[in-house]
Amino acid sequence: MRILIIGATGTLGRAVTALFADHHEVLRAGRSSGELKVDAKDPASVQAMFEQAGPLDAVVMTAGGVHVGPLGEMTPTQVQLGLGDKLMGQVNVVLAGQRYLRDGGSFTLTSGIVAQQPIRQGVAMMTTNRAIEGFVQSAAFELPRGQRINVVSPSVLTESWEGYGPYFAGFEPVPAARAALAYQRSVEGVENGQIYRVW
Repeated sequence: MRILIIGATGTLGRAVTALFADHHEVLRAGRSSGELKVDAKDPASVQAMFEQAGPLDAVVMTAGGVHVGPLGEMTPTQVQLGLGDKLMGQVNVVLAGQRYLRDGGSFTLTSGIVAQQPIRQGVAMMTTNRAIEGFVQSAAFELPRGQRINVVSPSVLTESWEGYGPYFAGFEPVPAARAALAYQRSVEGVENGQIYRVW
């Protein structure tokens, strides 16, 4: 398979890339690194990335930022960070990518445990992640030519615990390599419209 991984140099993206690289052709994309450069918030940049990439069998998205902070101090701009970056970045990839994905190809997006399990100061995060999951569950019915779409919802990663652990009191972190297996299930499997919860 030819697999495009957007966010390939991030903590999760590196684990996903390592899993696929031995037995697939992997193209890496990111804002500032990888064979292809892309700003997923910009539809024109996403379109240019796909034109450079050529035909693909799978697209995996592990990139996207979101605001964490107390509701009482939150601004619309801070909420828009996740909606514009993590949500619309992934939506932009699917909207443009369906024309470059081969028949029967797959998209795998990323949400997170906070879509279902709230945390303190996580209002914007939950809003964004729930929207991603809703998009996937609905888009699964409308993608053309047998294309599939799923979303991976990992818990906080073990490798990121030092920075994010204080927000996830009582949560069990998961290694990035374990989360990566859900992306393999999505890409190499047959399911459609699924939320793979790696908790």
